[in-house]
Amino acid sequence: MDLKENIDIDLVFICSQSARNHNEFNNKDSNLIFQSYFWEGIFRIWIKIIINENIPLKCNTSIANKKNFSLSFHIIDNEEISILNQKWLNKSGATDVISFPIILDNEFANDLLFIELGDLFISLEMASNQAAKYKNTLKREIIWLASHGFLHLLGWEHKNDSQLKSMLNFQEYLISKLNLE
Repeated sequence: MDLKENIDIDLVFICSQSARNHNEFNNKDSNLIFQSYFWEGIFRIWIKIIINENIPLKCNTSIANKKNFSLSFHIIDNEEISILNQKWLNKSGATDVISFPIILDNEFANDLLFIELGDLFISLEMASNQAAKYKNTLKREIIWLASHGFLHLLGWEHKNDSQLKSMLNFQEYLISKLNLE
């Protein structure tokens, strides 16, 4: 598949009202990260890279013949992500990113051209704090977290240091392919 070939992304992008009230929401430098079209473009590029470079997915499947993908992406606050973290992962407190993948192996075996990847949640407050800590822009930090969550949607895990290093390196690679200026 050529990078110029169309990949369709059906993205449900939601920025919660509480996140919209955060001071970063009105920061002109960060404004793009609150736009659906920005994320559609990023996820499209990342999927094309995985397809064109024949990157094996960690769920032992291939998306090479797929052209239509769907996911939901939510920017929320610490309170909302804490609730998700407790309810679904049995962990207390806020975290930066949570992914709920829903790819099933049989989706790749059938003839459907449409793949539902799952749901991705990022805490704007955590991202803002981490951006300051790591001397990143908020945009860079949210993209970093989105790439991490996106890889989880594709079946990547990091149960040990080796897996984490591999995942973090691949995140950097995906981000390096974006034209962020």
